[in-house]
Amino acid sequence: MTAEKPSRRILAIGSGKGGVGKSTLSANLAVSLARAGIRTGLIDADIYGPSQPRLMGSEGIKPTAEDKKLIPVQTAFGVPMLSMGQMVKPGQAIAWRGPMAGGALGQLVDAEWGDAELLVVDMPPGTGDVQLNMIQKHRPAGALIVSTPQDLALIDAARAIDLFRQADVPIVGLVENMAGYACPHCGEISDPFGAGGAEAAAREMEIPFLGRIPLDIAIRRASDAGFPPAAEDGPQGAAFAEIAAQLIRSLSLRAG
Repeated sequence: MTAEKPSRRILAIGSGKGGVGKSTLSANLAVSLARAGIRTGLIDADIYGPSQPRLMGSEGIKPTAEDKKLIPVQTAFGVPMLSMGQMVKPGQAIAWRGPMAGGALGQLVDAEWGDAELLVVDMPPGTGDVQLNMIQKHRPAGALIVSTPQDLALIDAARAIDLFRQADVPIVGLVENMAGYACPHCGEISDPFGAGGAEAAAREMEIPFLGRIPLDIAIRRASDAGFPPAAEDGPQGAAFAEIAAQLIRSLSLRAG
């Protein structure tokens, strides 16, 4: 008898606007989930602005294909990954209309993911064609929304939440990114983007608040260097690990 393939679920990570750290969160959550024993794959569905190859240290590595299916690139962090950024030249514009972007998303999702039980999908910002294709054709098990504490970002985050709610996709939670900056010289905490806004918004919208990721230069430096902080034990990785632990509970995942 052949082994039955595991049931595979999709976690869509979205935001109402760009620049709130959605891709960094996606990469580090995928790594945290893998370290916790969840067989996790990572899809960079931000077709027009792919950044996961840089974040996951896999720039210049192209995926192969077999039987018309893409084979994900194996990263150094135990997370197989696919991104349009692996298939075009660095800096090349991807100027596609909606149907082409939707077709690309389908190829990424329907790739040969092996025994992965969860696909973390880094969605593009906003509420456009790629989101609609994901909802209609690939049906996420849940959506996680990322926002900064800033009021303008929260207004757009509410729109992203509304899109998934209208489609009956469960909102597993809201994460507040860039929450509090620790001065590397004096240690004083300041809040350039405000504080507590996402937690208050989550309470008002009656969705789980999963936690905060600080505005930390160490996270930025590690991300630019292609080494997700979640790959190591330390204060930067701990924030991502705590959110991953909540996701494991809310999605009823079982560590292998």
